[in-house]
Amino acid sequence: MSANPTELSATALIAEYRRKRLSPVEVARAVLDRIRTLQPSLNAFVLIDEEGALASARASEARWMKEAPRGLVDGVPASVKDVMIAKGWPTLRGSKTVERDQSWDQDAPMVARLREHGAVLLGKTTTPEFGWKALGDSPLTGISRNPWNRDRTPGGSSAGAAIGAATGMGPLHLGSDGGGSIRVPSAFCGVFGIKPTYGLVASSPPSPFAVVSHTGPITRTVADAALMLRVIAGWDPRDPYALPLSTRDFGDGLDAGIKGLRIAFSPTLGYARVAPDVASLTEAAARSLESQGAIVENADPGFSSPRDAFWSLWTAGCAKVVAGLSDAQRALLDPGLRVAADRGGRLSAVDLVNAEVERALLAQKANAFLTRHDVLLTPTVAVPALPVAQDLSDPGEEIWIDWTPFSYPFNMSRQPAANIPCGLTAAGLPVGLQAVAALGRDELVLRVARAYEAMHPFTMPTAA
Repeated sequence: MSANPTELSATALIAEYRRKRLSPVEVARAVLDRIRTLQPSLNAFVLIDEEGALASARASEARWMKEAPRGLVDGVPASVKDVMIAKGWPTLRGSKTVERDQSWDQDAPMVARLREHGAVLLGKTTTPEFGWKALGDSPLTGISRNPWNRDRTPGGSSAGAAIGAATGMGPLHLGSDGGGSIRVPSAFCGVFGIKPTYGLVASSPPSPFAVVSHTGPITRTVADAALMLRVIAGWDPRDPYALPLSTRDFGDGLDAGIKGLRIAFSPTLGYARVAPDVASLTEAAARSLESQGAIVENADPGFSSPRDAFWSLWTAGCAKVVAGLSDAQRALLDPGLRVAADRGGRLSAVDLVNAEVERALLAQKANAFLTRHDVLLTPTVAVPALPVAQDLSDPGEEIWIDWTPFSYPFNMSRQPAANIPCGLTAAGLPVGLQAVAALGRDELVLRVARAYEAMHPFTMPTAA
Protein backbone atom coordinates (compact mmCIF):
# COMPACT_ATOMS: atom_id res chain seq x y z
CA MET A 1 0.00 0.00 0.00
CA SER A 2 1.22 3.48 -0.86
CA ALA A 3 2.62 5.60 1.97
CA ASN A 4 1.22 8.70 0.24
CA PRO A 5 -2.38 9.34 1.38
CA THR A 6 -3.20 11.10 -1.91
CA GLU A 7 -2.63 7.83 -3.79
CA LEU A 8 -5.03 5.79 -1.65
CA SER A 9 -8.52 4.89 -2.76
CA ALA A 10 -11.58 5.75 -0.70
CA THR A 11 -11.99 2.11 0.30
CA ALA A 12 -8.35 1.98 1.44
CA LEU A 13 -8.73 5.21 3.42
CA ILE A 14 -11.78 3.86 5.26
CA ALA A 15 -9.82 0.73 6.17
CA GLU A 16 -6.93 2.86 7.45
CA TYR A 17 -9.27 5.05 9.51
CA ARG A 18 -10.88 1.99 11.04
CA ARG A 19 -7.46 0.66 12.09
CA LYS A 20 -6.47 4.16 13.30
CA ARG A 21 -3.37 4.10 11.09
CA LEU A 22 -4.41 7.31 9.31
CA SER A 23 -6.55 10.23 10.37
CA PRO A 24 -8.97 12.22 8.20
CA VAL A 25 -7.08 15.40 9.17
CA GLU A 26 -3.78 13.96 7.96
CA VAL A 27 -5.40 12.91 4.69
CA ALA A 28 -7.19 16.22 4.17
CA ARG A 29 -3.95 18.14 4.67
CA ALA A 30 -2.11 15.89 2.19
CA VAL A 31 -4.86 16.28 -0.41
CA LEU A 32 -5.02 20.05 0.05
CA ASP A 33 -1.24 20.22 -0.35
CA ARG A 34 -1.60 18.20 -3.55
CA ILE A 35 -4.25 20.59 -4.85
CA ARG A 36 -2.12 23.58 -3.92
CA THR A 37 0.82 22.11 -5.87
CA LEU A 38 -1.07 21.14 -9.04
CA GLN A 39 -3.80 23.77 -9.27
CA PRO A 40 -1.59 26.44 -10.92
CA SER A 41 -0.71 24.16 -13.85
CA LEU A 42 -3.86 22.03 -14.20
CA ASN A 43 -6.68 24.38 -13.11
CA ALA A 44 -8.98 21.72 -11.71
CA PHE A 45 -10.78 23.81 -9.07
CA VAL A 46 -12.75 27.03 -9.23
CA LEU A 47 -13.17 27.08 -5.43
CA ILE A 48 -11.04 25.44 -2.72
CA ASP A 49 -12.45 25.56 0.82
CA GLU A 50 -9.42 24.67 2.94
CA GLU A 51 -10.93 25.95 6.19
CA GLY A 52 -14.19 24.08 5.68
CA ALA A 53 -12.44 20.88 4.60
CA LEU A 54 -10.16 20.85 7.64
CA ALA A 55 -13.05 21.54 10.00
CA SER A 56 -14.96 18.66 8.45
CA ALA A 57 -11.88 16.43 8.71
CA ARG A 58 -11.43 17.27 12.40
CA ALA A 59 -15.06 16.37 13.10
CA SER A 60 -14.60 13.11 11.22
CA GLU A 61 -11.42 12.31 13.13
CA ALA A 62 -13.31 12.72 16.41
CA ARG A 63 -16.00 10.31 15.23
CA TRP A 64 -13.46 7.70 14.14
CA MET A 65 -11.65 7.98 17.47
CA LYS A 66 -14.96 7.08 19.11
CA GLU A 67 -15.43 4.29 16.53
CA ALA A 68 -18.68 5.97 15.48
CA PRO A 69 -18.31 7.05 11.82
CA ARG A 70 -21.27 8.97 10.47
CA GLY A 71 -21.56 7.10 7.18
CA LEU A 72 -19.92 5.11 4.43
CA VAL A 73 -17.39 7.76 3.37
CA ASP A 74 -16.73 9.52 6.65
CA GLY A 75 -13.48 11.48 6.33
CA VAL A 76 -12.97 10.78 2.61
CA PRO A 77 -12.10 13.88 0.51
CA ALA A 78 -14.57 14.63 -2.29
CA SER A 79 -15.24 17.40 -4.79
CA VAL A 80 -18.38 18.89 -6.33
CA LYS A 81 -18.68 19.92 -9.97
CA ASP A 82 -19.51 23.61 -10.25
CA VAL A 83 -22.89 23.06 -11.86
CA MET A 84 -24.24 21.56 -8.61
CA ILE A 85 -25.46 23.72 -5.77
CA ALA A 86 -23.73 23.37 -2.39
CA LYS A 87 -24.36 25.25 0.86
CA GLY A 88 -22.10 28.23 1.39
CA TRP A 89 -20.37 28.02 -1.99
CA PRO A 90 -21.22 30.08 -5.08
CA THR A 91 -22.29 27.91 -8.02
CA LEU A 92 -21.08 29.90 -11.02
CA ARG A 93 -21.31 27.18 -13.68
CA GLY A 94 -18.21 28.37 -15.51
CA SER A 95 -19.96 31.60 -16.47
CA LYS A 96 -19.36 35.29 -15.91
CA THR A 97 -23.13 35.81 -16.19
CA VAL A 98 -24.05 34.18 -12.85
CA GLU A 99 -24.49 36.60 -9.96
CA ARG A 100 -22.25 35.65 -7.02
CA ASP A 101 -24.30 37.61 -4.48
CA GLN A 102 -26.93 34.95 -3.72
CA SER A 103 -27.83 33.02 -0.58
CA TRP A 104 -26.36 29.64 -1.67
CA ASP A 105 -28.22 27.99 1.20
CA GLN A 106 -29.05 24.55 -0.24
CA ASP A 107 -27.27 21.35 -1.16
CA ALA A 108 -28.22 19.48 -4.31
CA PRO A 109 -29.40 15.96 -3.42
CA MET A 110 -26.13 14.21 -4.29
CA VAL A 111 -24.12 16.83 -2.36
CA ALA A 112 -26.40 16.39 0.64
CA ARG A 113 -25.88 12.61 0.55
CA LEU A 114 -22.10 13.01 0.59
CA ARG A 115 -22.32 15.45 3.48
CA GLU A 116 -24.66 13.14 5.41
CA HIS A 117 -22.14 10.30 5.03
CA GLY A 118 -19.31 12.41 6.42
CA ALA A 119 -17.35 13.17 3.25
CA VAL A 120 -14.78 15.97 3.49
CA LEU A 121 -15.93 18.38 0.79
CA LEU A 122 -12.92 20.12 -0.74
CA GLY A 123 -14.50 22.62 -3.13
CA LYS A 124 -15.94 23.07 -6.62
CA THR A 125 -14.33 21.72 -9.80
CA THR A 126 -14.12 23.45 -13.16
CA THR A 127 -16.58 23.03 -16.01
CA PRO A 128 -17.13 24.62 -19.43
CA GLU A 129 -19.83 27.26 -19.32
CA PHE A 130 -23.09 25.68 -18.07
CA GLY A 131 -21.58 22.28 -18.98
CA TRP A 132 -22.51 22.83 -22.62
CA LYS A 133 -19.55 21.09 -24.32
CA ALA A 134 -17.12 18.19 -23.91
CA LEU A 135 -14.03 20.37 -23.48
CA GLY A 136 -12.27 21.80 -20.43
CA ASP A 137 -12.36 25.58 -20.79
CA SER A 138 -14.73 28.36 -19.81
CA PRO A 139 -14.93 32.16 -19.93
CA LEU A 140 -14.84 32.21 -16.11
CA THR A 141 -11.95 29.88 -15.28
CA GLY A 142 -9.99 29.74 -18.52
CA ILE A 143 -8.30 26.54 -19.68
CA SER A 144 -8.08 23.40 -17.58
CA ARG A 145 -5.33 21.01 -18.69
CA ASN A 146 -4.85 17.29 -19.08
CA PRO A 147 -2.47 15.82 -16.49
CA TRP A 148 -1.02 13.43 -19.06
CA ASN A 149 -0.10 16.29 -21.39
CA ARG A 150 -0.75 19.90 -20.43
CA ASP A 151 -1.10 20.91 -24.07
CA ARG A 152 -4.23 18.74 -24.28
CA THR A 153 -7.74 19.21 -22.95
CA PRO A 154 -8.95 17.08 -20.05
CA GLY A 155 -12.31 16.90 -21.79
CA GLY A 156 -15.57 18.02 -20.29
CA SER A 157 -17.82 18.99 -19.05
CA SER A 158 -16.70 17.36 -15.77
CA ALA A 159 -13.20 18.62 -16.50
CA GLY A 160 -11.85 19.42 -13.04
CA ALA A 161 -13.43 16.30 -11.55
CA ALA A 162 -11.52 14.02 -13.94
CA ILE A 163 -8.26 15.91 -13.39
CA GLY A 164 -8.72 15.61 -9.64
CA ALA A 165 -9.40 11.89 -9.79
CA ALA A 166 -6.37 11.25 -11.98
CA THR A 167 -3.89 13.18 -9.86
CA GLY A 168 -4.73 12.45 -6.25
CA MET A 169 -6.77 15.58 -5.51
CA GLY A 170 -9.13 13.39 -3.53
CA PRO A 171 -10.56 9.98 -4.42
CA LEU A 172 -14.25 10.91 -4.92
CA HIS A 173 -15.57 13.42 -7.47
CA LEU A 174 -19.13 14.33 -8.47
CA GLY A 175 -19.71 14.71 -12.19
CA SER A 176 -22.71 15.22 -14.44
CA ASP A 177 -23.28 13.82 -17.91
CA GLY A 178 -25.74 15.09 -20.51
CA GLY A 179 -23.92 13.86 -23.63
CA GLY A 180 -20.72 12.34 -22.30
CA SER A 181 -19.64 14.80 -19.63
CA ILE A 182 -18.56 12.11 -17.15
CA ARG A 183 -17.26 9.58 -19.68
CA VAL A 184 -15.37 11.91 -22.06
CA PRO A 185 -13.11 13.55 -19.44
CA SER A 186 -12.69 10.17 -17.73
CA ALA A 187 -11.46 8.74 -21.04
CA PHE A 188 -9.15 11.68 -21.74
CA CYS A 189 -7.69 11.63 -18.19
CA GLY A 190 -7.49 7.85 -17.78
CA VAL A 191 -9.93 7.34 -14.89
CA PHE A 192 -13.15 5.47 -14.21
CA GLY A 193 -16.46 7.30 -14.52
CA ILE A 194 -20.01 6.02 -14.66
CA LYS A 195 -23.22 7.63 -15.86
CA PRO A 196 -25.82 5.65 -13.91
CA THR A 197 -29.30 4.67 -15.01
CA TYR A 198 -31.31 7.87 -15.42
CA GLY A 199 -33.00 8.88 -12.16
CA LEU A 200 -30.91 6.59 -9.96
CA VAL A 201 -29.12 9.66 -8.56
CA ALA A 202 -31.57 12.45 -7.82
CA SER A 203 -30.71 15.94 -8.99
CA SER A 204 -31.96 19.46 -8.32
CA PRO A 205 -32.48 22.13 -9.58
CA PRO A 206 -33.79 20.54 -12.79
CA SER A 207 -31.26 20.52 -15.61
CA PRO A 208 -32.01 22.71 -18.65
CA PHE A 209 -30.88 19.69 -20.65
CA ALA A 210 -33.84 17.76 -19.22
CA VAL A 211 -33.99 13.99 -19.51
CA VAL A 212 -30.55 13.40 -21.03
CA SER A 213 -28.66 14.77 -18.01
CA HIS A 214 -27.36 12.27 -15.43
CA THR A 215 -25.24 12.55 -12.25
CA GLY A 216 -22.54 10.10 -11.18
CA PRO A 217 -19.07 9.37 -9.79
CA ILE A 218 -15.61 9.92 -11.24
CA THR A 219 -12.94 7.95 -9.37
CA ARG A 220 -9.64 6.15 -9.83
CA THR A 221 -11.02 2.71 -8.96
CA VAL A 222 -14.22 0.84 -9.75
CA ALA A 223 -14.72 -0.08 -6.07
CA ASP A 224 -14.65 3.62 -5.15
CA ALA A 225 -17.29 4.37 -7.78
CA ALA A 226 -19.48 1.55 -6.45
CA LEU A 227 -19.10 2.92 -2.92
CA MET A 228 -19.82 6.48 -4.00
CA LEU A 229 -22.84 5.39 -6.04
CA ARG A 230 -24.25 3.61 -3.00
CA VAL A 231 -23.98 6.91 -1.10
CA ILE A 232 -25.46 9.26 -3.69
CA ALA A 233 -28.15 7.04 -5.22
CA GLY A 234 -31.65 7.65 -3.95
CA TRP A 235 -34.96 9.43 -4.23
CA ASP A 236 -35.38 13.13 -3.45
CA PRO A 237 -38.69 15.03 -3.62
CA ARG A 238 -37.04 17.86 -5.55
CA ASP A 239 -36.38 15.60 -8.55
CA PRO A 240 -39.58 14.65 -10.43
CA TYR A 241 -37.71 11.93 -12.35
CA ALA A 242 -35.92 10.30 -9.39
CA LEU A 243 -36.31 6.55 -9.03
CA PRO A 244 -37.63 5.07 -5.77
CA LEU A 245 -35.25 4.99 -2.82
CA SER A 246 -32.29 2.75 -3.53
CA THR A 247 -30.99 0.33 -0.89
CA ARG A 248 -28.61 -1.42 -3.28
CA ASP A 249 -25.00 -2.10 -2.38
CA PHE A 250 -23.27 -1.57 -5.72
CA GLY A 251 -20.19 -3.31 -4.36
CA ASP A 252 -22.03 -6.63 -4.01
CA GLY A 253 -20.73 -9.08 -6.60
CA LEU A 254 -18.13 -6.65 -7.86
CA ASP A 255 -15.50 -9.39 -7.99
CA ALA A 256 -17.87 -12.16 -9.06
CA GLY A 257 -16.24 -12.34 -12.47
CA ILE A 258 -17.71 -12.26 -15.96
CA LYS A 259 -17.63 -15.91 -16.99
CA GLY A 260 -20.47 -16.64 -19.40
CA LEU A 261 -21.49 -13.00 -19.92
CA ARG A 262 -22.64 -12.25 -23.46
CA ILE A 263 -20.65 -9.18 -24.47
CA ALA A 264 -21.15 -7.33 -27.75
CA PHE A 265 -18.28 -5.21 -29.06
CA SER A 266 -19.27 -2.49 -31.52
CA PRO A 267 -16.16 -0.69 -32.78
CA THR A 268 -18.14 2.00 -34.64
CA LEU A 269 -21.83 1.62 -33.62
CA GLY A 270 -22.23 1.06 -37.36
CA TYR A 271 -21.52 4.64 -38.36
CA ALA A 272 -18.70 6.35 -36.42
CA ARG A 273 -15.18 7.18 -37.60
CA VAL A 274 -12.51 6.21 -35.06
CA ALA A 275 -8.84 7.16 -34.72
CA PRO A 276 -6.54 4.16 -35.36
CA ASP A 277 -4.95 4.17 -31.88
CA VAL A 278 -8.38 4.25 -30.26
CA ALA A 279 -9.67 1.46 -32.49
CA SER A 280 -6.75 -0.89 -31.79
CA LEU A 281 -6.66 -0.31 -28.03
CA THR A 282 -10.40 -0.75 -27.52
CA GLU A 283 -10.50 -3.87 -29.71
CA ALA A 284 -7.67 -5.42 -27.68
CA ALA A 285 -9.36 -4.45 -24.40
CA ALA A 286 -12.69 -5.99 -25.43
CA ARG A 287 -11.05 -9.22 -26.62
CA SER A 288 -9.02 -9.50 -23.42
CA LEU A 289 -12.24 -10.18 -21.51
CA GLU A 290 -12.47 -13.53 -23.26
CA SER A 291 -9.61 -14.69 -21.04
CA GLN A 292 -11.98 -14.32 -18.07
CA GLY A 293 -14.66 -16.44 -19.66
CA ALA A 294 -16.84 -13.79 -21.31
CA ILE A 295 -18.33 -14.51 -24.72
CA VAL A 296 -17.31 -11.55 -26.88
CA GLU A 297 -18.70 -11.02 -30.38
CA ASN A 298 -18.84 -8.10 -32.76
CA ALA A 299 -22.36 -6.68 -33.04
CA ASP A 300 -23.93 -3.27 -33.58
CA PRO A 301 -27.04 -2.21 -31.65
CA GLY A 302 -28.95 -1.40 -34.84
CA PHE A 303 -29.75 2.30 -34.60
CA SER A 304 -28.52 4.92 -37.05
CA SER A 305 -26.64 8.01 -35.95
CA PRO A 306 -28.88 10.16 -33.72
CA ARG A 307 -26.61 13.19 -34.23
CA ASP A 308 -29.25 15.61 -35.50
CA ALA A 309 -31.90 14.60 -32.99
CA PHE A 310 -29.50 14.90 -30.08
CA TRP A 311 -28.23 18.26 -31.31
CA SER A 312 -31.80 19.56 -31.42
CA LEU A 313 -32.43 18.42 -27.84
CA TRP A 314 -29.09 19.81 -26.71
CA THR A 315 -29.30 23.20 -28.40
CA ALA A 316 -32.84 23.66 -27.09
CA GLY A 317 -31.30 23.26 -23.64
CA CYS A 318 -28.64 25.82 -24.54
CA ALA A 319 -31.39 28.24 -25.56
CA LYS A 320 -33.09 27.68 -22.20
CA VAL A 321 -29.79 28.35 -20.39
CA VAL A 322 -29.33 31.80 -21.93
CA ALA A 323 -32.98 32.83 -22.07
CA GLY A 324 -33.48 36.09 -20.23
CA LEU A 325 -29.86 37.21 -20.39
CA SER A 326 -29.27 40.80 -21.40
CA ASP A 327 -27.26 41.68 -24.50
CA ALA A 328 -24.37 42.64 -22.23
CA GLN A 329 -24.50 39.25 -20.50
CA ARG A 330 -24.75 37.38 -23.79
CA ALA A 331 -21.58 39.12 -24.92
CA LEU A 332 -19.77 37.43 -22.01
CA LEU A 333 -20.76 33.92 -23.09
CA ASP A 334 -18.57 31.31 -24.75
CA PRO A 335 -19.06 32.13 -28.48
CA GLY A 336 -19.84 28.48 -29.24
CA LEU A 337 -22.59 28.46 -26.61
CA ARG A 338 -24.13 31.57 -28.20
CA VAL A 339 -24.21 29.85 -31.59
CA ALA A 340 -25.75 26.69 -30.12
CA ALA A 341 -28.34 28.69 -28.18
CA ASP A 342 -29.29 30.69 -31.26
CA ARG A 343 -29.86 27.44 -33.16
CA GLY A 344 -31.93 26.03 -30.32
CA GLY A 345 -34.02 29.18 -30.20
CA ARG A 346 -35.00 28.73 -33.85
CA LEU A 347 -36.37 25.21 -33.35
CA SER A 348 -40.11 24.70 -33.58
CA ALA A 349 -42.26 22.61 -31.27
CA VAL A 350 -42.55 20.03 -34.04
CA ASP A 351 -38.75 19.90 -34.34
CA LEU A 352 -38.49 19.06 -30.65
CA VAL A 353 -41.27 16.47 -30.76
CA ASN A 354 -39.56 14.81 -33.73
CA ALA A 355 -36.26 14.73 -31.83
CA GLU A 356 -37.98 13.21 -28.80
CA VAL A 357 -39.64 10.57 -30.98
CA GLU A 358 -36.25 9.67 -32.44
CA ARG A 359 -34.85 9.47 -28.92
CA ALA A 360 -37.63 7.07 -27.92
CA LEU A 361 -37.07 4.87 -31.01
CA LEU A 362 -33.34 4.73 -30.28
CA ALA A 363 -34.10 3.69 -26.70
CA GLN A 364 -36.38 0.91 -27.97
CA LYS A 365 -33.60 -0.51 -30.15
CA ALA A 366 -30.99 -0.18 -27.42
CA ASN A 367 -33.32 -1.88 -24.94
CA ALA A 368 -34.00 -4.75 -27.34
CA PHE A 369 -30.30 -5.19 -28.10
CA LEU A 370 -29.50 -5.45 -24.41
CA THR A 371 -31.98 -8.28 -23.95
CA ARG A 372 -29.85 -10.33 -26.38
CA HIS A 373 -26.52 -9.22 -24.91
CA ASP A 374 -25.59 -8.57 -21.30
CA VAL A 375 -23.20 -5.70 -22.05
CA LEU A 376 -22.28 -3.56 -25.03
CA LEU A 377 -18.68 -2.35 -25.38
CA THR A 378 -17.58 0.53 -27.62
CA PRO A 379 -14.80 3.09 -27.64
CA THR A 380 -15.71 5.86 -25.19
CA VAL A 381 -14.51 8.68 -27.46
CA ALA A 382 -13.51 8.39 -31.11
CA VAL A 383 -10.26 10.33 -30.66
CA PRO A 384 -7.62 10.92 -27.97
CA ALA A 385 -7.60 14.21 -26.07
CA LEU A 386 -7.67 17.26 -28.35
CA PRO A 387 -5.19 20.15 -28.08
CA VAL A 388 -6.34 22.84 -25.66
CA ALA A 389 -8.48 25.62 -27.15
CA GLN A 390 -9.37 23.39 -30.12
CA ASP A 391 -13.03 22.44 -30.43
CA LEU A 392 -12.80 19.99 -33.35
CA SER A 393 -10.51 17.05 -34.09
CA ASP A 394 -10.87 17.13 -37.89
CA PRO A 395 -11.61 19.83 -40.52
CA GLY A 396 -14.63 17.84 -41.66
CA GLU A 397 -16.36 18.20 -38.30
CA GLU A 398 -18.88 20.90 -37.45
CA ILE A 399 -19.58 20.54 -33.73
CA TRP A 400 -18.06 18.76 -30.71
CA ILE A 401 -20.52 15.88 -30.83
CA ASP A 402 -18.90 14.85 -34.12
CA TRP A 403 -15.95 13.43 -32.18
CA THR A 404 -18.09 12.03 -29.33
CA PRO A 405 -20.41 9.72 -31.33
CA PHE A 406 -20.33 6.93 -28.72
CA SER A 407 -21.47 8.76 -25.60
CA TYR A 408 -24.64 10.76 -26.28
CA PRO A 409 -26.74 7.88 -27.72
CA PHE A 410 -26.79 6.35 -24.24
CA ASN A 411 -27.90 9.60 -22.68
CA MET A 412 -30.80 9.37 -25.08
CA SER A 413 -31.48 5.75 -24.05
CA ARG A 414 -30.90 6.60 -20.34
CA GLN A 415 -28.92 3.38 -19.82
CA PRO A 416 -25.94 3.04 -17.46
CA ALA A 417 -22.65 3.60 -19.26
CA ALA A 418 -19.09 3.86 -17.97
CA ASN A 419 -15.59 4.67 -19.14
CA ILE A 420 -12.93 2.06 -18.44
CA PRO A 421 -9.31 3.21 -18.95
CA CYS A 422 -7.79 0.76 -21.42
CA GLY A 423 -4.32 2.00 -22.36
CA LEU A 424 -2.24 4.80 -23.81
CA THR A 425 -1.70 5.86 -27.40
CA ALA A 426 1.79 6.04 -28.90
CA ALA A 427 1.78 9.70 -27.86
CA GLY A 428 1.03 8.75 -24.23
CA LEU A 429 -2.61 9.83 -24.14
CA PRO A 430 -5.27 7.72 -22.36
CA VAL A 431 -7.97 5.85 -24.27
CA GLY A 432 -11.25 4.59 -22.82
CA LEU A 433 -13.49 1.57 -23.40
CA GLN A 434 -17.20 2.23 -22.83
CA ALA A 435 -19.42 -0.38 -21.18
CA VAL A 436 -23.23 -0.09 -21.46
CA ALA A 437 -25.91 -2.27 -19.88
CA ALA A 438 -29.69 -2.36 -19.74
CA LEU A 439 -31.66 0.04 -17.58
CA GLY A 440 -31.15 -0.71 -13.91
CA ARG A 441 -28.19 -3.04 -14.48
CA ASP A 442 -25.57 -0.63 -13.16
CA GLU A 443 -23.97 -3.43 -11.13
CA LEU A 444 -23.24 -5.30 -14.35
CA VAL A 445 -21.38 -2.32 -15.83
CA LEU A 446 -19.36 -2.08 -12.63
CA ARG A 447 -18.59 -5.82 -12.65
CA VAL A 448 -17.28 -5.78 -16.22
CA ALA A 449 -15.21 -2.69 -15.43
CA ARG A 450 -13.81 -4.36 -12.32
CA ALA A 451 -12.90 -7.50 -14.30
CA TYR A 452 -10.87 -5.41 -16.72
CA GLU A 453 -9.35 -3.30 -13.95
CA ALA A 454 -8.16 -6.46 -12.16
CA MET A 455 -6.06 -7.29 -15.24
CA HIS A 456 -4.95 -3.71 -15.86
CA PRO A 457 -4.81 -1.62 -12.65
CA PHE A 458 -5.08 2.16 -12.84
CA THR A 459 -1.86 4.11 -13.41
CA MET A 460 -1.52 7.72 -12.25
CA PRO A 461 0.07 10.26 -14.57
CA THR A 462 3.32 11.92 -13.58
CA ALA A 463 2.01 15.28 -12.46
CA ALA A 464 4.09 17.50 -10.20
